Amino acid sequence: MSIVHSDGLGQFQQDNATLQEHSSDFRHFHWPPKSPEMDIIEDIRDALLHALENRSPPPRTPMDLWTVLKDEWCELPSR
Repeated sequence: MSIVHSDGLGQFQQDNATLQEHSSDFRHFHWPPKSPEMDIIEDIRDALLHALENRSPPPRTPMDLWTVLKDEWCELPSR
């Protein structure tokens, strides 16, 4: 860290790996695992998949699938 931030102001964002032997070399930037802000794409994917699974009849062609996905996308609640 001293090579990159010789002024001692650098922060390290860790991925929860154990770094005890180097912990005194830098300050840690707290970043919670599985932050909701980072997982929004998974929520959207799950909502679209759920909507497709409950569709009757299911889309039969790629164009039908595209139309259904666009329709369902418009129905998603905004955050």
